[in-house]
Amino acid sequence: MRLLADENIPRFVVEFISSRGYDVIWVGEVAPGIKDQEVLSLATTQKRTLITFDTDFGELVFRLGLGAPFGIILFRLPPDSPSGIAQSIVRALESQKDWVNRFSVVDENRIRTRFLPPEPEMT
Repeated sequence: MRLLADENIPRFVVEFISSRGYDVIWVGEVAPGIKDQEVLSLATTQKRTLITFDTDFGELVFRLGLGAPFGIILFRLPPDSPSGIAQSIVRALESQKDWVNRFSVVDENRIRTRFLPPEPEMT
């Protein structure tokens, strides 16, 4: 699975996910400080599912219609040690096979998934 970790995902967590065999790049390393719209664009051009703690991405895709064809996974986890957060994220990633074209919210009890709206056609 190809992932783009938002800048708000700690480096330790990104390294842990990578050590579990995931192809993950971190915004904090490849493009620190870019705007959320640019994060979505990077995820799309890199064909990666975005993982984040930032709730703003829901508004960007559902209210503003920005595309995220490879999916977004929003983690809403309670404060925990970096190790605990990393393990929770990997458990969630392993629990489903297909995150593409979905906006998923992962909390400590469940995963809620909603299909993303189709991208507007260019005329």
